[in-house]
Amino acid sequence: MSENFNSPAKIGIVTVSDRASAGIYKDLGGPAIHEYFTKHLANSWQPVARVIADEVDQVAAALCELADVENCCLIVTTGGTGPALRDVTPEATEQVCEKMMPGFGELMRTTSLKIVPTAILSRQTAGIRGSSLIINLPGKPSSISECLDAVMPAVPYCIDLINGPRLELTNGLIAFRPRAK
Repeated sequence: MSENFNSPAKIGIVTVSDRASAGIYKDLGGPAIHEYFTKHLANSWQPVARVIADEVDQVAAALCELADVENCCLIVTTGGTGPALRDVTPEATEQVCEKMMPGFGELMRTTSLKIVPTAILSRQTAGIRGSSLIINLPGKPSSISECLDAVMPAVPYCIDLINGPRLELTNGLIAFRPRAK
């Protein structure tokens, strides 16, 4: 592992929204992710936030910068995962990742389908770039929490496996790590 428990883990938070990036409305997704990690990470952590337009090149560049330059162990996006023409976050994520982790998207959709039938329209995905786990979340703040609750038990172990810092969870969430043999 590259950092110990006491070193702040860097976490990228990327809001993908034409309107929020243009200042037409306030970014609600990024702050919702920040609040979630403040509540559920036992570790000290450092957010590295970006608000960008729905453009494949901009999303891909932000993900590469957060992974390769900022060394974020986890990068979470919000927005751009629907079927609208401007929704391109999954395409950008797939473009920059060496390994795709489709189970994250499958679980998030399954969880969201229990709440709203239109969750089937969501295209959330996840992937690995170097030592960074990238997870695409929907743009709605309440959906962000629901989706993160579903996948967070697996996130710390995934980050362990890609040589990231050891993350520990709190406030009702338990990180699953297989027992040593």
